[in-house]
Amino acid sequence: MHIDVMAIPQPLARIGDLARRTQGAGFSGLLFTETGRTAYLNAAVASQAAPGLELSTGVAVAFPRSPFVTAATAWELQEATGGKFRLGLGTQVRTHVVRRYGAVFDRPGPRMRDYVLAVKACFAAFRTGTLDHHGEFYDLDFLTPQWSAGPLDAPDPKVDVAAVNPWMLRMAGEVADGVHVHPIGEPGYLTRHVLPNVAEGAAKAARTPSDVAVIVPTMTIVGDSDEERDNDRESVRASLAFYGSTPNYAFIWDEAGFEGTTARIREKQKAGDFAGMAAQITDEHIAVFATESTWDGLADALTEKYAGIATRLVLYNALGDALGDHERFERYGEVARLMHR
Repeated sequence: MHIDVMAIPQPLARIGDLARRTQGAGFSGLLFTETGRTAYLNAAVASQAAPGLELSTGVAVAFPRSPFVTAATAWELQEATGGKFRLGLGTQVRTHVVRRYGAVFDRPGPRMRDYVLAVKACFAAFRTGTLDHHGEFYDLDFLTPQWSAGPLDAPDPKVDVAAVNPWMLRMAGEVADGVHVHPIGEPGYLTRHVLPNVAEGAAKAARTPSDVAVIVPTMTIVGDSDEERDNDRESVRASLAFYGSTPNYAFIWDEAGFEGTTARIREKQKAGDFAGMAAQITDEHIAVFATESTWDGLADALTEKYAGIATRLVLYNALGDALGDHERFERYGEVARLMHR
């Protein structure tokens, strides 16, 4: 199992040090989310600071960028990393795409399917000189040599998509190289929904489930003292409340035995009661949706929970706040090395 670190993009001057520390600590790779800063620029700096480190976007927002722009950016990052870049794409939600990015959010699932195929058609065009994609949403058929990045001495970048509901999971299995599971994707949800739907989609494309990486972020509560674990626990509680407020994810809570969690969180959210939102996440929630352990037991606890499910495990909160505590980060790296043997 590959063990990556999740990072929120930082000012570019900080990224070189972060990438070198990640590589030195023993992690497989560094995964950049996309918030107020772009994942791609952080990945570019990291590629030069830590050659050989696997890098990915997890996930970059697709629709505000044309498939060609995204493909060209991924192609350059694949070149910069010597073939160790994964392009992770997500739809985001309508409000962000329409009101923040000023882009179209029409039938996001089918649009994402066409987007992935268009990106892969661009990859093929960089090698052959011929661009030929005609889908429901994107028509691309013009490329001259000066506008092509040209071939690489590396495979095409892997293209992964974020998916939660069954349709998106099947689509990922059919056309993508991997699926980014949501941070509240606990093992029960993974076995009930992710694995069977990805397998169904893969079969539709005459592929096997092993052709599709399952990329799973996991929240951890780790420490050798109650105080150390208590700090982690409250941070995880707040993160779960934030993610748990999204109506589309309500079924994940419900099926795990916590029916009505999203409705209760949203009631507090509408009142502006952020402490009240976190209070809806009980210790019982945390026991299911996070992994709690001492340092010596963490590798075994994660292996027991995700072996046979995850291809890549992404440590959601290994960095903590403000690029993290160096000693704790090194201890997480020891766990990563144990699990990757």
